Amino acid sequence: MTWHVVQMSGGMGSWATARRVADEHGTHNLTLLFADTLAEDPDLHRFLDQAAADIGVPVTRVCDGRTPEQVDVDRRWLSNARVAQCSLELKIKPCREWLEANCDPADTILYVGIDWTEMERIPGITRGWAPWTVRMPLCEPPYIDKRQIEAELRRREIEPPLLNRLGFPHNNCGGACVRGGQAQWAHLLRTFPDRFAAKEAHEERMRAQLGADVSILKDRTGGATRPLPLRLFRSRVEIQNAAQAAQGSLFDDLDWGGCGCLTSFEAVAA
Repeated sequence: MTWHVVQMSGGMGSWATARRVADEHGTHNLTLLFADTLAEDPDLHRFLDQAAADIGVPVTRVCDGRTPEQVDVDRRWLSNARVAQCSLELKIKPCREWLEANCDPADTILYVGIDWTEMERIPGITRGWAPWTVRMPLCEPPYIDKRQIEAELRRREIEPPLLNRLGFPHNNCGGACVRGGQAQWAHLLRTFPDRFAAKEAHEERMRAQLGADVSILKDRTGGATRPLPLRLFRSRVEIQNAAQAAQGSLFDDLDWGGCGCLTSFEAVAA
């Protein structure tokens, strides 16, 4: 008998993936695996419970017990889009440990909720989760987009995640994911200034502790790449808002970044 394990991130795509797997293979041999970072928006847990109830399988929760900030302190590293130690320690490792303890790669299929807009990630994901077989149902026909997933959720009387309703592209780490781009961080500043302030304070503490000019974001203006501390980024957003962009863009408001917490191994393993 083949066991099916869906990586449940708390996003709409993971629900749609689980729904396809359940519809095709049933639920008697299905696990919904969720790695809790202890930094999620409270509404994620509401959505996860409703999503699991719709599938008909309870959530299997794994948790390292640390927050992303605690991981940074322990690893003496400020997690960022290129090397997210928080992703490795809080999501990839706990999920892999659970798989090793509970599943035989010979008769287990692991499912990841990326969709057809992210197909370039497939080779890295497949290599990273070896020896388990990995599939991405949303990268296969029939292709659907996030609006269609949201519409199907509402048809099933499931309210989409709060972060998505507020305009965030991903429902992870309370909107303060280090893999997010400048547009996401500007949106976080406007929507949850307290969460932005907490992350800014953490970054400042890490810069002092490490004695290094490190940052979550990067400034790539003028063709050169430089650290862009959240403190400086916040001032740019505030100036741009006040001046109504009269001086041109002071940050990249199209750079939303990407979520790869359960999909990318090469960077975090470096």
